[in-house]
Amino acid sequence: MKHHRVVVKKRAGAAPAKSAPPVHHAPTSLQATSTESIQVGGRQTNSVFSPVAARHSTAQVTVVTGAELLKTGQTNVLSALAQANPAITTAALPGGGASAFVQTMQLRGQSPDDTLILVNGHRRHIGANFNSNAGTNWGSEPSDISLIPVSAIDHIEVITEGASALYGQDAIAGAVNIVLKRDTHGGSINFKNNGYYAGDGQGLDGSANYGMALGNNGGYLDLAAQVTHQLPTTRGGDFYGTLFSDSRNETANRDVQRGLGLPKSTLETLSENMSLPLGHGFSAYSTSTFSHRRANVAETYRSAADTDTWINTNLYPNGNQPYITMDQYDFETDNGIRAHKFGFAWDAYVTFGRDEQKYGTKDSENVSIPDSTQTSFYDGASIATELTSGIRGSRSFQTGFLPRPVDLKFGAEYRHDTFQMTEGETASWEGLGATDHPGNVPMAVTNQNRDIYEGFANLGFYVTKKWEWTLGGRVASYNNLATVETGSVGTRYNFNKRWAVRANVNTGYRPPTLGEMSYFYSAPYPGYTVDQVPANSSIARYLGAGNMKGEYSRSYSIGIDATPVNNFHVTGNLYYIAINSRLGSTKTYSVDKNDSVLMNLLAQNNLESATSLSYYANLYNTQTFGGDFSADYTLHTQRLGQFRFAMGINFSDTEIRSAKENFVNEYTKEIVLHAAPKNREQISVNWTYGKWSAFVQEMRYGSIIYMAAPTGPGSVPFMQNPALLTNLEVDYKILPHWSIGVGANNVGNKYPTRVPSSISHTQQGLTKYASYSPYGFNGGMYYVKTAIDF
Repeated sequence: MKHHRVVVKKRAGAAPAKSAPPVHHAPTSLQATSTESIQVGGRQTNSVFSPVAARHSTAQVTVVTGAELLKTGQTNVLSALAQANPAITTAALPGGGASAFVQTMQLRGQSPDDTLILVNGHRRHIGANFNSNAGTNWGSEPSDISLIPVSAIDHIEVITEGASALYGQDAIAGAVNIVLKRDTHGGSINFKNNGYYAGDGQGLDGSANYGMALGNNGGYLDLAAQVTHQLPTTRGGDFYGTLFSDSRNETANRDVQRGLGLPKSTLETLSENMSLPLGHGFSAYSTSTFSHRRANVAETYRSAADTDTWINTNLYPNGNQPYITMDQYDFETDNGIRAHKFGFAWDAYVTFGRDEQKYGTKDSENVSIPDSTQTSFYDGASIATELTSGIRGSRSFQTGFLPRPVDLKFGAEYRHDTFQMTEGETASWEGLGATDHPGNVPMAVTNQNRDIYEGFANLGFYVTKKWEWTLGGRVASYNNLATVETGSVGTRYNFNKRWAVRANVNTGYRPPTLGEMSYFYSAPYPGYTVDQVPANSSIARYLGAGNMKGEYSRSYSIGIDATPVNNFHVTGNLYYIAINSRLGSTKTYSVDKNDSVLMNLLAQNNLESATSLSYYANLYNTQTFGGDFSADYTLHTQRLGQFRFAMGINFSDTEIRSAKENFVNEYTKEIVLHAAPKNREQISVNWTYGKWSAFVQEMRYGSIIYMAAPTGPGSVPFMQNPALLTNLEVDYKILPHWSIGVGANNVGNKYPTRVPSSISHTQQGLTKYASYSPYGFNGGMYYVKTAIDF
């Protein structure tokens, strides 16, 4: 891994930088081919002027550069980060239905909602997509970092410490801070074409960035854009059952299902990152991103011979493959003023983010409407917004009795969150609704809001020249939940410049999102329908739902940082995370047709076709034991160039200490415990020699437990075996500023363990592989790329 040099520039009104011992950050498994430095304005990296995470050396911060992200061959920021950092896992297809639109991330095996996402040190808004379909990360509503252009990113900081008090509420597992480029000149243009060995999934990606100076006093404007077009893949099994009720059934092509594969999608993203000095110690800044995404996700295939699949054979005499569509617009702008007054550095800011996702169903029908020929339906929309205003201050001051200056950082923030769902057109939900995805019924319509008032203070100091302490406290008041306090205590002892140990104790909190409290989704399958009803609805209350509350956590960690010899870095950590009142989706309750009260509630909300129901609730108390180990070594040779060797290991084992047994079953427990691998290992070598460079990475994924459905015969546990994958890239500089490269991910074309036919047949034969395999199910992918720097 390449460690950043932190170059501190003094700006008008800024105090001089204080000296500090080097902070060793855990190495990443990839190595960029050039040396970069982070230009940090202000007095120190823990100043509120800085976009980087506060460099409390008592907590581990792993840095992955933008060059390293590009080296993975991935165009999606989240996929690239997961490939670069073994503490992060993400499924190529996180779930079925609407859950397939947005990838989700697990840090240290925890829920995506338990990781705080920051951009330039400020909180990023969450998305409007609630993962309502059964599968990995079921019930989460995280921020989507793939909506930021990869070309805009200077580096990403992964904070593997449950430090809510230091970095913000929701950081139970840790935090991810995306730091955008702050260049004053130059830029790059990148193109990539990729496809899968199987002959499908062709993808095109183009990205660019350009930086310019604003004024003569350190101002800058960085613009970036990225466009990605991904064609679908198909990895589902042949249709199991009767396709036609006549002789055509014997000779018909059974490769008709498209429900297991990457969806077709097009994503356009833009960003700007700007700072403008105004004189007298003031500067104004602005950071904005805008994204538009369109995607189509295949649903359950409907056979022309099976009347239980609700198909109009006049419209689809050969059966049909319906699709859910999404049209998404996401926007965030963060604007503020930085100043140095009264001996303090100040940052006052206002941030607004909005994510709107409009859904539809196409290649479908509503058999409840006689003689209807309508095949496309508008299903309604989900909208999430977040308005934030705050002020932060920081200062270092001498005490006269401590060996080093004391660092103080404090602030206050107000946030206003909203979540809306709008009704689909009547034809989308009337009767049985559109096949295979009914629109939002009137019961789904909601407009929720929440006010949060938050304050924090962090203190860093040395009791001796070698012994550092960090103290943090945070208070947050939620108008519809509670007032909560979290705290953090961290310490580090530097034996010398090469060896140090550290330890942390933290408490954390994260509230249920507004979407988790009020989201509605209907998931019909052949022969049954599972409806996720709002947790605050009368139906959920009848089934036993109570008032939702937030998750509370406590965590402990101990680690070591070492540089035994020059160019050799080692970092190791052990941690324990306990979460109380952990949120999750309940088991699916079978609808009792003889329960007149329940049937009346369903009829009032046009949900008579539902055969199973679930909702979101506080279900578990869990504990996670884990650890990670990283090492990297750089070897310089006179004749063979430079070699960078790196390795990373991460393991996490989650246990359920207690659960509300009446509300959960084996499926819901397995999703919490075994949907992500317990361990990840990877080693890599990056070689550079003149105009040539090559990168080889070996990755190992531990086993997972897969269950094809939350209810019925498909809810049988199946273990996907561990797997080894190899990634390879070779680059050549045609000119000093023009390079070309070829590479492949999963060079050996490794596929997950095949799902037994006894399970696959419960899903019409579709589930040939585990849909939420951590390394996907598409086999090998090749790519070619070119880049021009200027």
